[in-house]
This record gives sequence, C-alpha cells and structure tokens, in this order.
Amino acid sequence: MQKRLILLVGICLFFVPGLLFGAGKEAASTAKKFTTPVVTLDRVEVANYWGYWFYGAKTEVTRGKPGNNGAPLGLNFIFNIKNPNPYPVALESLNFTVAFEDFDLNTVGSQDLMWIPAGKTNQLRVSAILGLWEAFMSAGVTGGLRLQEKGIAVHDQLEKWWTNIPDFSFPVQVKEGAAVFKADKATGVAAFSASYPK
Repeated sequence: MQKRLILLVGICLFFVPGLLFGAGKEAASTAKKFTTPVVTLDRVEVANYWGYWFYGAKTEVTRGKPGNNGAPLGLNFIFNIKNPNPYPVALESLNFTVAFEDFDLNTVGSQDLMWIPAGKTNQLRVSAILGLWEAFMSAGVTGGLRLQEKGIAVHDQLEKWWTNIPDFSFPVQVKEGAAVFKADKATGVAAFSASYPK
C-alpha cells in the first residue's frame, strides 16, 4: 500500500509540472505570424421602411420646427469575419461607405469590440439609417454632374431608390471598407468592398 502511494506521488510530481507548463503554452501572436482576418459581405437587409416622402423647410408643420425632412431608411449590413489564425483576434473597428448604384450616400461603421476565436468565422451586423435629406446632399454634391448628364433630377433618383429598395432591384454597395484587428502586439487592417445582390 505504501509503495503504491509513493509511486502515485512520484508520478504526480513528474507529470503535473509538465501539464502545467504545457497548458501555459498558448499560440502566441507576433507580427510575422499574424494573418489579417477576411471580411466579406453576407447580405443586406431592409430593417425599417417608411416608403418615400419629403417636405421642405417652407412647409407648415403641425408640431415642431419646419425643415428639409424626408423618409429615413434603415438597412442592416451583415458581414462574415473569418479568423485564419491559430489564436483569437479582436475586431476593434469596422467602417465603410454605403452607395446605391455607385453614388456614395453615407459612411457608417461599428466601434464595438468583438473577439473572433481561432480558426472560426463570426458575423457582425452593422445598422445604418439613411436620411433622405442627407442622401439628397450626398448624391447632389458628389454625383450631381453624373445625374445631370443622364437627365435625372436628384429627387427622382432618390425616389427610385427609396421605392425599389425592398426588392433590391439595384446594387447596394459597400465601398472603401476598413476593419482594424488586434492580437497581442500585432495589428492588421483588412480592406473590403462588395455589392448586394451579388
């Protein structure tokens, strides 16, 4: 009995430090080993839809102050974020420009910290509210000449987009996307762009 106890204690003293030492050896990230995760657009969803309407600053309102106001449009952008590394990676920020038919409308993003496990893919939902007046200013300023060349008024183009968005009958684009990733002392930036429907 005493020999078994001595043998058991000896085995424990031999193996336990080895197990503890091995458990502390997690895959470490270095700048040389770090592979920037891949960001892809899975889909776009219409989250909130109020149709198309607009009233100018000269319109008499029942309550509140008059102004250039129009129907907001809520969209959700769902991204797949694949971590090819053998260790977890943190997504620190993700930003991109929303465009309809190659007309930039707004820049949106997420500053929420998200950890992606080693070798796994997470999904991130980024919500965007597009205001009709802001879209009018963006499309009119940045794309006004292109619309003018086509003989299309800005409000006519916006009405087409706002009324046809539920069917995705035109491309919704994610442009100039950048996602910042960190793991230990390594940092990487993934550039991405996409169009939906594909």
